[in-house]
Amino acid sequence: MTATSPAEPVASRRPWIRRRSAIPGFTLTMGLTLALLSLIVLIPLSAVALKASEQSASEFLQAAFNERALTAYRLSFGAALIAALINGVFGLLTAWALVRYQFPFKSLVNGIIDLPFALPTAVAGIALATLYAPNGWIGGPLAPAGIKVAYTPLGVIVALTFIGLPFVVRTLEPVMRDLAADVEEAAASLGATRFDTIARVILPALAPAWLTGFALAFARAVGEYGSVIFIAGNMPYKSEIAPLLIIIELEQYDYAGAATIAVVMLSVSFLMLFVINAIQAWARRLAA
Repeated sequence: MTATSPAEPVASRRPWIRRRSAIPGFTLTMGLTLALLSLIVLIPLSAVALKASEQSASEFLQAAFNERALTAYRLSFGAALIAALINGVFGLLTAWALVRYQFPFKSLVNGIIDLPFALPTAVAGIALATLYAPNGWIGGPLAPAGIKVAYTPLGVIVALTFIGLPFVVRTLEPVMRDLAADVEEAAASLGATRFDTIARVILPALAPAWLTGFALAFARAVGEYGSVIFIAGNMPYKSEIAPLLIIIELEQYDYAGAATIAVVMLSVSFLMLFVINAIQAWARRLAA
């Protein structure tokens, strides 16, 4: 049996959880973090799952996958995905303009980007419904062309795009500021065209942050309620979102049915976020 060398540092034999840090208090801070996470996230979600489990398997399937619920799922997740993609494109362009260029009223535009954060969602919904109604300032000119926005699934996409844009812009801005213009100049000096510089230099560097903003915008849109109900029209099988269906079940005192729909939405949301995070980790490794 070989004795431990006295020259071996004592710290190297300690378990990783007991390693000393320049900032003390790991045990306390981790304990508080886990306690708050359990109280705010894990316990409420577990309670929803337990409430849904009170039903039999046939009742659960009937409540979760009836035709009305499936239509609401398709609208909620489909509109959230489309809105997140739209925000991904225009959020990238907006962040690029704010970081790389100087223009009149830039501070005002920068403040307007954060408006969906501060504006109550009900106020946003009423404003959007008024603007895009057939007699509204924007909906009126679109009506003769046969384009109806308010009280249709298209109105849901508009509302979700409105509330999701800041997530993409504010996620991309710090990364763009750290991406020096010298990188673009170096690529140009090596003979790269503008398209090559964008495709091979800029976009790969921005991909992880872009995916983060996309995931945040998507997650925010899936659970959005206040800004959607006023412009959606809330017609069953057409423009009824899943969060509204949960509210309807609660108003009918069907708590198990509401919990069932919530569990399905949570499961799909977790799955999609897991896939997005996996793609984001792959993009980081590729960029490195």
